[in-house]
Amino acid sequence: MKILAIDTSCDETAAAVTEGATVLSNVIWSQAAMHAKFGGVMPSLAQRMHKERIDFAVRKALLTTHCTVNNIQAVAVTAGPGLAIALEVGVAKAKEIAAKYNLPLIPVNHIEGHLLSPLANHNEKVSFPALGLVVSGGHTELVLIDKIGEYKILAKTSDDALGEALDKAARMLGLGYPGGAILEKMARLGKPKTYPLPMPMARSSNKESFSYSGLKTAFFRLVSGSNSQLTALEIYDMAASFQNRAFQHLIRVVTEIGKKYPAKDLLVGGGVAANIELRKRLRKLGKELDLKVRFPYSTKLVGDNAAMIGIAAGLRFPDHDLLNTYHPGQVDRKPRWSIDVDY
Repeated sequence: MKILAIDTSCDETAAAVTEGATVLSNVIWSQAAMHAKFGGVMPSLAQRMHKERIDFAVRKALLTTHCTVNNIQAVAVTAGPGLAIALEVGVAKAKEIAAKYNLPLIPVNHIEGHLLSPLANHNEKVSFPALGLVVSGGHTELVLIDKIGEYKILAKTSDDALGEALDKAARMLGLGYPGGAILEKMARLGKPKTYPLPMPMARSSNKESFSYSGLKTAFFRLVSGSNSQLTALEIYDMAASFQNRAFQHLIRVVTEIGKKYPAKDLLVGGGVAANIELRKRLRKLGKELDLKVRFPYSTKLVGDNAAMIGIAAGLRFPDHDLLNTYHPGQVDRKPRWSIDVDY
C-alpha cells in the first residue's frame, strides 16, 4: 500500500511516499535559516512558509517516485503534537487531497513517527515489547512499545527537552540557531570535565524523569560569569562540559528504567539522535543492558520528516480495509496529542 505522507509539525515542510516500511521518496524543505535571526521558531512565519511550500513538497515527493495521486492508496499526516498553526497547514492539505481523490486519511502522532523511524527500510525482526527513546528539540521521552500502536510513556522531561537545552546552550555561547549541531562540533574539540556542571535531579527521589532547566541555569551562570570575551578554547570546553552532563543524565534515566523491562530492542529517533557522541553512549548502554540499539538508517529520517509519518501509518495499518475507519472530516490537528492516547 503506497502512502502519501505530510508533516508540518514545526519548521520543516515535508512530504514523502512510502510503501510498508520502505521509503520511496522523502522531501524536506527546512525553514531554519529564516528563523535563525529570531533565535527560535516564529509561529506565524512557520505557518506562512508551510503554505508557500506544501504544494511543492507534495509534487516533488510524487514526481521522485514517478507516481501520481492515482497510484496512492492512503494519505497520512502529522496531526500532533506540534505547533498548532503549523500543523494546521499539513492537516488541511492532507484533508484536501484525501477528499478530492476519495482516499482514507490516517492521522499520525509525530512522536510515533520518531519512535518507528529506525524501522524504515529495515528487514531485521524487532522483538516486542521494545523500548523507544525520542530525543528532539521539543520532546524527550522514553516509551515502552508493547507492539505497534500500543505505547506507554515511562519517562519524559519535566521542563526542557534535550534538543531544546542543547540549542539554548549553543545560543548562550553565541553559536547561533539552531545550535545543537554546532555545539556538538565545538564539544568534539573540548574537554568534557573542565567545568563541573551539576547533574540534573541528583538529589531528587524521582530517578525516572528528565530535566534540563537546572543544568541550563547553571550553564548560563558559568558563561555570563566570565569577565572577558570567551576564547575559542573556553567555548570548546564549555560546550563539551554541557553536552557531557546532559548526556550523562539521559543515560542515567534510561539505565534506571531499562533494567526494569525485559526488552531486547531500543529504538532511537529524533533530531538529537544524529549526535555521534550520544550514539556511542547509547550503544555502550545497549551492551550493558543486552539491548539492540537501532537508529534510523539515514540522517534525513532523524529530524522532522514525512517519511517516518508514512512508515508509522503503514506499519500500524498494513491492512487497507482497516483504513475505512478514518475519513477526512473526522481528522483535525491535536497540538498536545500524547503518544499513549489514541486519536
